Amino acid sequence: MLVITAFALTILTGCNTSAIYGDRAYNPPVYWGRHVVERGDTLYSIAWRYGRDYRELGNANGIAPPYTIHPGQVIRLDRKGRVPANAPRVASRPPANNPSRSSTTPRPQPEPAPKVTRQPNRNVDLSKQSQTVSDINWRWPHVGTVIAKYSTSGKVNKGIDIAGNSGDPVKAAADGNVVYAGNGLLGYGNLIIINHNEHYLSAYAHNRRILVQEGENVKQGQTIAELGSTGTDGNKLHFEIRKSGNPVDPLPYLPPR
Repeated sequence: MLVITAFALTILTGCNTSAIYGDRAYNPPVYWGRHVVERGDTLYSIAWRYGRDYRELGNANGIAPPYTIHPGQVIRLDRKGRVPANAPRVASRPPANNPSRSSTTPRPQPEPAPKVTRQPNRNVDLSKQSQTVSDINWRWPHVGTVIAKYSTSGKVNKGIDIAGNSGDPVKAAADGNVVYAGNGLLGYGNLIIINHNEHYLSAYAHNRRILVQEGENVKQGQTIAELGSTGTDGNKLHFEIRKSGNPVDPLPYLPPR
C-alpha cells in the first residue's frame, strides 16, 4: 500500500502549482494511499487536502456525522464511498498507482456557470453587496484587487487571490459553520474552512490571525480573520469555494465588480 509522504503532501496541497499538478490523474481528488490523522486534523480538512467530498470520504471509512476522528486513525484514500442520493455526482476518477503525467489523460470539463437567483443591490457599497447563487447568499470576503484568478491550466489556482494589507478584516462570504481553523495544510498558512450546506464549503487562507474557532456558527459579513502572509510570499487572501469536494471558480458566485 502506498503511503503518502510528506513530500507528496507538499505538492498536493499548495494553492498554486505548476501545470503538471493540474493533471487529474495526479491532482486531487486522490484515490490512492492513506492519511494518518494528526492532531488538529478534521475530516473536512483531510477531504479538502485530497479533493474529496467529506461525506463520501467519511462513508468510505465508516465515519458517520458528526465526523469525529482521532489522532493516529488511518483514513483510507483508496476506498470510494457514497454520498446522499440527492447530492450531485462528482466525476469518478480512477486510482493511480503511478501519478505521472500522461499526454492521453483527459482534462476535466469546466463546470457550467451557476445560476444567480437574486441579483446584488448595486446601490450599496461593494463590501455590503450580496447575491444568491445555488441557494446561498454570497458576498466578497475582502474587496481588495483580485491579483490571481481561478485557473485549471498553466499556473493552477484553485481559487482567487485578493490583495490587501496586513491586518485587514477577512469576512465570511456566507452564513455557515467553521469546520477547520488551523495551519495544518501546507501552502495555505493559517486557514479557515466554512461549511455552508451539504454541497458547498469555502476557505480563507494566509491569514495573519484566526478569530473564530472550529464548531462556531458564523454569519455573512462577520470578521473571521486578519489578512496576512502565512504560507505565502506576500499579504493576500486566498479564497476558494468547493462544490461536493471539487474546486469551482468563485467569481460567478460573488457580486460582479
